Amino acid sequence: MHLVNMISGNIIDVLNKRIYKGTIYVEDGRISKIEEGKATSEDYILPGFVDAHVHVESSMLTPCEFARLSVPHGTVATVSDPHEIANVNGVEGVHYMIDNAAQTPFKFYFGAPSCVPATSFETAGASVSVAEVEALLQRADIKYLSEMMNFPGVLFEDPEVMAKLALAKKYDKPIDGHAPGLRGEEVKKYIQAGISTDHECFTLEEALDKLQWGMKIAIREGSAAKNYEALSSLIDSHTDLVMFCSDDKHPNNLVEGHLNEIVLRSLAKGYDLMNILQCACVNPVQHYNLDVGLLQVGDPADFIVINHPDEFKILETYIDGQLVAANGKTTLTYEAVPVINQFSTSTKTIQDFKLPAQSEKIKVIEALEGQLITNALTYPVTSDEQGFAISNPDTDVLKMAVINRYEDQPPALAFIKNFGLKRGAIASSVGHDSHNIIVVGVDDVDICNAVNLIIEQKGGLSLADGDTQEILALPLAGIMTNENGYKVAQTYTQLDRLAKSLGTNLAAPYMTLSFMALLVIPSLKLSDKGLFDGNNFQFTNLFID
Repeated sequence: MHLVNMISGNIIDVLNKRIYKGTIYVEDGRISKIEEGKATSEDYILPGFVDAHVHVESSMLTPCEFARLSVPHGTVATVSDPHEIANVNGVEGVHYMIDNAAQTPFKFYFGAPSCVPATSFETAGASVSVAEVEALLQRADIKYLSEMMNFPGVLFEDPEVMAKLALAKKYDKPIDGHAPGLRGEEVKKYIQAGISTDHECFTLEEALDKLQWGMKIAIREGSAAKNYEALSSLIDSHTDLVMFCSDDKHPNNLVEGHLNEIVLRSLAKGYDLMNILQCACVNPVQHYNLDVGLLQVGDPADFIVINHPDEFKILETYIDGQLVAANGKTTLTYEAVPVINQFSTSTKTIQDFKLPAQSEKIKVIEALEGQLITNALTYPVTSDEQGFAISNPDTDVLKMAVINRYEDQPPALAFIKNFGLKRGAIASSVGHDSHNIIVVGVDDVDICNAVNLIIEQKGGLSLADGDTQEILALPLAGIMTNENGYKVAQTYTQLDRLAKSLGTNLAAPYMTLSFMALLVIPSLKLSDKGLFDGNNFQFTNLFID
């Protein structure tokens, strides 16, 4: 372990919006003194980055491994919502994440999941009760109530939803929001219920509507959902109310970069340096009351060293005075950890995926590049000689299924557009938020094989194309692995490349696939119980009379 006791250079004081030469002195992990006026280095020192909203589980890595991959990019802390593992393992899963995170100097700040399960229209592995939410909020290391995805429950004042909001207020902890597309009087009521942030804005107009009522906006740029281009002007226009987040980040993307990529893009667009850094460093710390340093005397010694603001090459990352990354390499070591899981479904047969055509037209989910929202389309049914509805690669309308992984039930079947597969199938047990198995494919044989690969490993991302069958096993809750993060990134990259060789043009096909069962995001999704209309919050028929 390398601990710094002093460091000298050009200090970027974001809080006071100035840059000056000086030397920082560190004692017991905190800044004890800052001497201004001279420096022994021309490098620049600034606060570390804080991801304002992320599900660590979506990296498919443990917190310790997420930390190893992110510190070379200048990230020192995350505001982490553990509701993914909570949907599988309940509060036990939340405790697993907290305990694992405690093994690394990286600063993970977890919230109490507010919506587990996210809806009653799907099968989850667990639920988190009002009493369990209160027990979590009583902990000093639980910093907030995680995203309130059940915005209809807020608007209609559902007793359980209101009880959870009241608990967050009782313990004086912020409430995170999740309200895609909510506007006008409805979003006003949602915000006035005490909900303070949203990371789901996909247009500038939506963000401005929410900002006028005092809500803070986290600009999201993840592996699948990318809203930066639409919202980046807020960096200069509403600096005090903006943060940066990734929400969901796959391991190969995390190896390449994290919030540093948003900072670089913002500088290239000409936004003010201090405004950018306030969004990347300061605002999350102040909003969530995090014990993360901002380069002031008495603060934890959390900071990064860069060569120059114009180039922004990250040279070193420090947390509590400990060097955790240097020259693009982490100093944190990998250690295997035990796994927990909940996976109780039997392997499937090809017959399970047969779907008798019941009419001449069907509703089709339209997946959208870089978005979690979907559109609802209508297409003619393509049938085989036996009268079963099948995929049509020519129109890119492919069969999709969601399989309950907690008990044996028939698969729910539907059709989806924009995956672009010309052959084979891809599947995943990362299926937000209940993490049932989700699959898209061209023919029933490959669909069945891709699903069974996952069932046999009790979790994973898989691909089946005739004799080619590959899987990235995810034995930890069926959504993570305890393997070395850099090794996982390589395996995922290979699987992603194989998926694209089947014809898909999606930038992150597995990440996009994982959101096609997320019922709380409109407009058409598929749960293990059937096709779901997210606009009207009810099931809908696949076949159109």
